[in-house]
Amino acid sequence: MAGELKNVTDASFEEDVLKSDKPVLVDFWAEWCGPCRQIAPSLEAIAKEHDEIEIVKLNIDQNPSTAAKYGVMSIPTLNVYQNGEVVKTIVGAKPKAAILRDLADFVEPAKG
Repeated sequence: MAGELKNVTDASFEEDVLKSDKPVLVDFWAEWCGPCRQIAPSLEAIAKEHDEIEIVKLNIDQNPSTAAKYGVMSIPTLNVYQNGEVVKTIVGAKPKAAILRDLADFVEPAKG
């Protein structure tokens, strides 16, 4: 199961994301979305390297109400939630380095 990101649902979103005591990056995605599949390995790598941020996935086809509530119009959309609020939104597929730059406020710089 290593490398797999936790899936959250409309039902678990509040508990898993909004009530988390650390920043949570939510990857809004769908099975049919090529760019979503493209960034998945980068997100899994970031999740392994950075335990100061939690990274989870939310399938918008199976959980449309959360996506609608946060105005997710195109995927992949990555929202960072802190203290129950969206504090950062990243839209579109980007390489891992670019995602990490966007997350600089939430993750420690890479060691080495």
